[in-house]
Amino acid sequence: MPSASGYTPMTPFVAKCLFVGGVMAWAVIRYPFQRRAWKNPVTTTLRDAREQFLLAIAAAGLGLIPLLNVASGFPRAADHSFSPQLAWVGAGLFSLALWLFYRSHRDLGLHFSESLDLRIDHALVTDGIYRHLRHPMYLAFWLWAFAQALLLPNWFAGCAGIAGFSVLYFGRLYREEQMMVDQFGDRYRDYAKHTARIVPWLL
Repeated sequence: MPSASGYTPMTPFVAKCLFVGGVMAWAVIRYPFQRRAWKNPVTTTLRDAREQFLLAIAAAGLGLIPLLNVASGFPRAADHSFSPQLAWVGAGLFSLALWLFYRSHRDLGLHFSESLDLRIDHALVTDGIYRHLRHPMYLAFWLWAFAQALLLPNWFAGCAGIAGFSVLYFGRLYREEQMMVDQFGDRYRDYAKHTARIVPWLL
């Protein structure tokens, strides 16, 4: 509850509420863009059994496992001490992740897809945030994963996001970029030379 000064202290309960709120905000951000994109038919897809498996692992790590922990405390044996300071950092990271989600969805527009799909008249988006990063949405998920580790004082649930998204990221990234090379050829190769994958000037 708020203190006499009106300041709400960071507690495990508040941290869990912030995490759940972040997940809900992500769904609210994605839904309208996803709904509009679905109206633009897919012409090429790599949405095979491997892709479905990778998506399921990431969804479990970033959603199912942490939300189960928030709801039930499972697995309590993996609980660790709570740090308010680290939780505030986690809240900041999740806020930045949500901004990146919105910005990358907005800049992609009808070319957005949650999987490895190319749509009718698919364009190579190189403006907005994509002027600097080829995969800002992946950066947003990395920020979400690290925020989850800082907000949830449970080794298993907290680190599940990092583990789950790592499987998706490293299992999909080069396949996705090859798909773009196959579609756009030298235009994508030239674009890749002048942009970072997820972190400007580093990666």
